[in-house]
Order: sequence, then structure tokens, then C-alpha cells
Amino acid sequence: MNFTEVAVIGAGASGASTAFHLANKGIQVTILEKQPSHLLRPCGGGMAASVQKLFPFSLNEVVDEVIKKVEFSWCLSDTVVANLPGSSPFWIVKREKLDELLTKEAIHKGANIENSFDAIKIQKVNNIWRITSTNGRQIEAKIIVIADGSSSPWPKKFKIGPKNLHFATTTSVRLEGRGLLEEGTSRFEFGLVKHGFAWAFPLKNSINIGVGTFIGDQVLESQRILDKLLPNLGFECNSGVRKDSRLRVWNGHSALHGNGIVLVGDAASLCDPFLAEGLRPSLISGCEAAEAINNFLKGDTTDLSNYSKNMKSKWGDSMQWGRRISQVFYRLPKLGYQLGIKRPTAPQRIAQILSGEMGYGDIAQRVIKRLLLQR
Repeated sequence: MNFTEVAVIGAGASGASTAFHLANKGIQVTILEKQPSHLLRPCGGGMAASVQKLFPFSLNEVVDEVIKKVEFSWCLSDTVVANLPGSSPFWIVKREKLDELLTKEAIHKGANIENSFDAIKIQKVNNIWRITSTNGRQIEAKIIVIADGSSSPWPKKFKIGPKNLHFATTTSVRLEGRGLLEEGTSRFEFGLVKHGFAWAFPLKNSINIGVGTFIGDQVLESQRILDKLLPNLGFECNSGVRKDSRLRVWNGHSALHGNGIVLVGDAASLCDPFLAEGLRPSLISGCEAAEAINNFLKGDTTDLSNYSKNMKSKWGDSMQWGRRISQVFYRLPKLGYQLGIKRPTAPQRIAQILSGEMGYGDIAQRVIKRLLLQR
């Protein structure tokens, strides 16, 4: 049976970034990944360029497109354009390339990886975690990082994270070619999706398209929506590689740590409840989790609670306002578009949120008051 100081379950963006920061601090860390390699992941892949400050190595090699302009539309018309701040653009990456880079950098710093390790049992024995895979392999660790995404069973098992989960239902599409989407431009379409929106993010010689609904347990009629959206972007209705999923979105402040265990990324329900941004919180949580674990292992702290506190201040406080905006906006989408998107200053504010220059708390009270007064 192998022993490691920290076991990270999942080699996605949050897990690999946590492993990198831990290994970079000289901590013995092992990544447990059930997939044999980084598979195609046709998700949005958008993230604020400001995440670069979290890493001592360049992320440029996985950046497929630098977004400088965002187009908003209502039912494929009534377009509004926002230019992103030049100092903090929005990046589009292929998730499989980003995950691979972060994993490679973690291994370069000394992290180990166990591929084809599908964890089915986690238990604590004499204050040490024991993780068992489907094929009987076992790893023991002082600390566990849960980083296996929105479908993770472990937060519920260990009663960590939001008690009441809130899901966004999404369909992602990877398309070959650029269609009619201009270079350096992303697209957000409101009106076609009930209680949600659609997006189009450009890559090198391809595009990621997604549709998502964010309120209630709605059935996402993705094909009906794509039948209208894809031709508008210059593609055939049935083209592209598709993936349906449910994303855990932020649903209130809750502890993201337990006794020797932390949740990061989608497993921690950190996804933006308004614009569905998941990469930036995944990378932030990886950095913050590693810092808290390092301080705990060194004896500087008695538990991992600083991780939950820091994520509250650096992400959760803004998402609390983002959730309130989402609940009003997606219930009154046409009014929300008129007052929240077409208002002269609104596109620039959204662009600043996407680029990481501003949080929802900076605009929320004005936006919500404006929408409610116009009902």
C-alpha cells in the first residue's frame, strides 16, 4: 500500500492546479485520475487572464484565443457589443490542453500520478485516509483533496459543501472551423434558452458552443436551441461533438473543508451562478487549498478552515450577489436584457466581471433594484 502526504482525487483543472502548488511547496502529493488520459472536453474554456498571477509558469501555450470583444444578442438580434479592458482580457483554452499542462507542471515539481484509479471507497483508519480503487489498488494519505467534478459523490458522503445543491443543466458542442464568429470575439445569446443563455467561444480553427439553464430543474431543449443558434453562427444544425452535463453552481456560503479533507473546483460548487464561469474559481481554489494544506502540515494552523474563509472572501462574497442577480435576471430575461445588457454601462461592467477586474457586489444592488422596480 502506497503512502502520500496529500492525495488529490481528479486531474482536472482544480485537482492538477492544487497538486502543482502543493508539489511546488515541497509537499508529497499523488494525483488519482480515473481516466487514462486527458480526453476531449467540449466545454466553454473561458477564463480571466488574471489567473496567470496564480502560477509561476506561463499559460500562454494553452491559450487558443484572446477575447477583446463580447457580443450580446436577444433571440439572435438586437446586438450589443462590449470591448474588454486592454489590461485584463478574457482567454479561451481547450480544457484538455489546460488540464494536461497543469498536470505536467505538477509532475515536473515532483507530484506523482496514478492513472486509471477510480476511487470507490474512502475511509479513515487511525487518522489516516485510505482510498480504494475499483481494481483494488489502495493509497493512504494525511490529507485528501476532492477534485473530481460536479458528479463527485464525496461531498455528500462527508457532509461538506452546500447542503442543498443547485445545478445548471448544460450542453456543450465542439465545432471544427470558425463559422461567422470574428477573431477575438465571444458571443452571449439570451432569449433562446429558458432561464439561461447560450455562448460561443472561439478556438484555433474551432469553436466551443454551449447552452445552459440556471433556475430550477429545467429540461434543456438543446437541439431545438442549436437548430436556431448553429446556422446563425455559420454551421449545420447537427454538426459538432456534444456533451450533456449538470454543473454544481454556487448556492450559498458553506464550509469547503472537513477534518483532513477539502473540496476544490466543481466538486465544491464554485461555478458562477450567473455566467457559468468555472475555470477561474477552480484555479483559485487549487491555489488556496494548497496554501491551507501547507500551513496545516507545517503546524502553523490546527485545521483547514482558512481555506473556507479565504474562498468566501475571494469568491463566495461576489457569487452571493451573482446568485441574486441570476434569480431576478433569468426569471425576467427580456426585461433583464433591456435593463441589464442594453443599458449603456452594462456591457462594460459584464466585461469587467469576465476579465476579473470587478465582482458582482460592485453592481448587484443597483442592477437588482432596477429590475424589480420595472416589473
